[in-house]
Amino acid sequence: MKNKILLTFLFLTAFTFAQKTTFKIKYSEQLAVFVFLQNLSQDYPENVFKTEFQQSKYNIEKYKSIVSKFEKLSLDYSFRFEEYPYGSKKSMQTEDILKKNLIESENLSDFKLRTIGFIPNKTLSDLAECISEFTPVYNELIYYPNKEKFEKQLLEITNYSDEQEIEKYFATGLLFYNSNWDKSIPFIIAFYPLPNSKGFTAQAFCNNFISAVQTDLGSYKDLFSVMLHETYHIIYDEQSIEVKTEIDRYFKENKSKCSNYAYQLMNEALATALGNGYVYGKLDGKIDAGDWYNKKYINLMAKQIYPLVTAYIDEKKPMDKNFIDTYIRLYEENFSNWINELDNIMTYRYVLSENKNDENMIRKLFRYRSRSEFEDEITESSIENMQKTTLTKIIIISKNNTEKIKLIKNKFPELKNWKINADKEFAEKILLNDKSQLIVLNQKKSTIEDLIKLIQ
Repeated sequence: MKNKILLTFLFLTAFTFAQKTTFKIKYSEQLAVFVFLQNLSQDYPENVFKTEFQQSKYNIEKYKSIVSKFEKLSLDYSFRFEEYPYGSKKSMQTEDILKKNLIESENLSDFKLRTIGFIPNKTLSDLAECISEFTPVYNELIYYPNKEKFEKQLLEITNYSDEQEIEKYFATGLLFYNSNWDKSIPFIIAFYPLPNSKGFTAQAFCNNFISAVQTDLGSYKDLFSVMLHETYHIIYDEQSIEVKTEIDRYFKENKSKCSNYAYQLMNEALATALGNGYVYGKLDGKIDAGDWYNKKYINLMAKQIYPLVTAYIDEKKPMDKNFIDTYIRLYEENFSNWINELDNIMTYRYVLSENKNDENMIRKLFRYRSRSEFEDEITESSIENMQKTTLTKIIIISKNNTEKIKLIKNKFPELKNWKINADKEFAEKILLNDKSQLIVLNQKKSTIEDLIKLIQ
């Protein structure tokens, strides 16, 4: 009897690991209503959902108060995986868990049971109530008017995925990134309609991809290449700690002055080369001759490394030390001045300022950011926290200037021979030994914007 049980267990285990990762495509009403509420929030820019609501009979105090209640809910908590090299693994975000559970639960009661403990119970209860109240509103304004088109579209998308065997591109990513995925865990894709719009949205997290799709979208190659782009971020994120530590070491041991900023760019450059380059080319039969990404640095680097990436894919080789060294060399040979361009280096930033308004000002000047941190103290401890990262380091001094400049000079050995006058305004940029840029703004009367211009 024991042998039979053991054989059954072994069979099930072998079956689990032999099977391919499955892609499940669906519509999630609960997720759609959650996103609808987000788009109605005051902080969100004008969009089709907000327009439909504002022009409807529901634009009354009762429903506006629910939107206001939703806006005030604290839903986004996070924690880092501290054992991984800094920045190599995405922090866990509770909003991702919320969306995942909305997609995968049958109803709001099931959602609350899955989600309890991730956010406070009162917050969870209020969130479920907001979604419940707005479900009929969403259905009347958005879903029902587009139901026929959208459901036909969902079927076409599912058929396209099957015909193109989209799962094989997931497998390609796993091999290239030398990453991990339990094949028994499906990848669940949730779509919802985006009426009166062009294009689509895209986001991936955990084992999910979500997208609002324009109801007149006729071609799906763009959609799936972008979906795979976002999915490759997950595959990169799921590399083992051993692989991530090795990659981190390869970058840090490389002698190029560009190695740090090449590293900061790599996640997006690889996902673009793979998703928008390789996958799109396979689906369309030819490489996209236009831009692959709407950010210069990502687009140009992805195209530059495309032959290297495809060579590794064709040879079924995972990225290795030779890949990293070649990647850095291509960055330095073609784009060495990028490490001095603020639009690039401010994408990855750590800001210290005793004026909390400076965070908003930096965000206004440099809207696009991949990773950012802010502390509202300039102390020995905050500087040490900053030095643990290889992000661009921005220190804005507006109080006790002489004292703060002395502290900064003592904490950074590269500033040993720094000769500046604390009584005068200045803006300095220094490449540190960790190959990150240090920017020091000494502010008296000028605005942050004016000081930043001094180093552009």
